[in-house]
Amino acid sequence: MTDTFDRVAEFALNRSADTMPDSAKEAAALMMLDTMGILIASGPMQAGVIARDTAALLYASTDPSYGTRMMFDGRAVSLAGAVYAAATQTDNLDGHDGYNPTKGHIGVVVLPTLIALAEHRPALTGPEALAAVITGYEIAGRAGLSLHASVSDYHTSGAWNALGVVAMAARLRGHTPEQLRQAMGIAEYHGPRSQMMREIANPTMLHDGSGWGALVGVSSAILAERGFTGAPAITIEAAAAAPHWDDLGQFWQVEHQYVKPYPICRWAHAAIDGVRTVMRDNGLTHAQIRSVDINSFHQAACLYAGLPDTTSQAQYSLPFAVAVQAIYGRIGVEHISGTGLADPAVADLLTRIRVAESDRHTRRFPQGRWADVTVVTTDGRVFESGDVNARGGPEAPMNRDEVIGKYTEFAAPVVGSNRADAIRKTMLGWVDPDTRYSDLSNLIFDGPEV
Repeated sequence: MTDTFDRVAEFALNRSADTMPDSAKEAAALMMLDTMGILIASGPMQAGVIARDTAALLYASTDPSYGTRMMFDGRAVSLAGAVYAAATQTDNLDGHDGYNPTKGHIGVVVLPTLIALAEHRPALTGPEALAAVITGYEIAGRAGLSLHASVSDYHTSGAWNALGVVAMAARLRGHTPEQLRQAMGIAEYHGPRSQMMREIANPTMLHDGSGWGALVGVSSAILAERGFTGAPAITIEAAAAAPHWDDLGQFWQVEHQYVKPYPICRWAHAAIDGVRTVMRDNGLTHAQIRSVDINSFHQAACLYAGLPDTTSQAQYSLPFAVAVQAIYGRIGVEHISGTGLADPAVADLLTRIRVAESDRHTRRFPQGRWADVTVVTTDGRVFESGDVNARGGPEAPMNRDEVIGKYTEFAAPVVGSNRADAIRKTMLGWVDPDTRYSDLSNLIFDGPEV
């Protein structure tokens, strides 16, 4: 074992909740609530239904000690099946948190992993649940940085968040350092190194690979638990990887995630915010817009340009998202699915939105997601946004009340206001040492009927 792995193992397996800062635990609780809202809202969507049905068909278990129920569904599946279904479902509504330096998402696998594994830990306290969450964020985030630094291709989050899942599983199932090491090696080897820009060019239900990352992570942990071996994870044990782990336990990545105000690829958010600000500050309505010109970074300019036929295309379409925001002042699930995809007003405005790449903005990616917007009105006035960075991250965070409001907006229409409120109080209450994870169980396994 290397010194770096020893530090990772000590943190993942032994760092207690009471030695983690309160600020990290508070951030973890809020991120889990935000992710829960997206998980709930994505449940009735086609990708979520398919993922849960597939898990029930293919990923069951003959041993209850390796099984659990699917959230807001209730059917029994294996641990791996449960995390696969929930992460795939959540991944297909692009409103969950992310971390700028990794160009990807962590909470999308952390919440499903916690729920699946904690069901076998009835005495788990709220702070201990949050410590497992923090472990997932801290390990996955650094694995992502290490992977991006070691390979040239831009891989989806599933390629590296599998290692965060392994760390959570090892912690919650009481693994030894050697079991953790083998599981990390298995997960890194089999992690879905899927190419993100292929999905950007052809948006589908594949999204960010997180469902398969979660499946690989839990499967790897159980394989190692039963004696299966894997090659050392080079994203941790290679000499070149060491700098990415030097600040483990000192810099808390969980406190630096961004929260999305829109269920749209964050690469489009700066443009959405730019149009939102111009319209708000100048009292404009969409009927007054003759044209919108957007300059943004390369990856944003590669987003889907046409009128989307599917919700996957809608979530990866910058001009579509801008048009929806301009017309409705918000972007909800109803705008990116169903009849929202055939909205004639959105289709009309989309034809007057142009997107171009700016070298200036490209140079600032991935540390920021920048754009500038020029709006020309029907009476010839010109309004410029100036340079805009997507809000929701550490540099322009959504406050606690805004995150809670977002959660309620997404969760309440599916499970009802009373149940959504009970889930909120329970999850945010986990910072209290006298709480138990199990208080959540009776709220999250029955179907969405209220």
